[in-house]
Amino acid sequence: MPTLTPQRAAVLAFIRERLEAFGQSPSLAEIAGAFGFASRNAAQKHVQALAEAGLIALAPGQRRGIRLAQQGRRPALLTLPVLGRVAAGAPIGADIGLDEQLRLDRALFSLKPDYLLRVQGDSMIDDGILDGDLVGVQRSGDARDGQIVIARVDGEITIKRLQRGRDGIRLLPRNPAHAPIVVQPDQDFAIEGVYCGLLRRD
Repeated sequence: MPTLTPQRAAVLAFIRERLEAFGQSPSLAEIAGAFGFASRNAAQKHVQALAEAGLIALAPGQRRGIRLAQQGRRPALLTLPVLGRVAAGAPIGADIGLDEQLRLDRALFSLKPDYLLRVQGDSMIDDGILDGDLVGVQRSGDARDGQIVIARVDGEITIKRLQRGRDGIRLLPRNPAHAPIVVQPDQDFAIEGVYCGLLRRD
């Protein structure tokens, strides 16, 4: 591994922790805030240096496009089914018919996904998840507070950030034009999986 300054090593550790905890990398603004940098440009210099050292890889044009590099290994390919749509907006009825299967590099995702869902709507745009994106989902019935999850509410599925509080569970959009979904005690609610990363096709 290349020799890193203590600060650069700390930035790498922060990126790794965020990927493991939340399934996506921090933005440059979040890195700058975590380390007290005066601007995102300072964070960009550290990120670029880590990429040039071969420790991370950057996806062009993605706000949260940092992933850990797989050094010295051939890319591991995954065959993933595309299982219909997930709402980034108001929940939509489940559409889990098999659309297609894709072979993708494992390095695209922070966690190993079990399947892909096509995003419909714009409620997660501030997390870099856009209408038409394919999101990787790892099956899980539980998630940490703050993680992006695929949730089922009264038989309908949606992608949102999970917030657990004393007053219950809320599903938070990442677009101020959309209101949070407050899960009521009498509703049928389940976490279907956690977000692992995304694929954007032209």
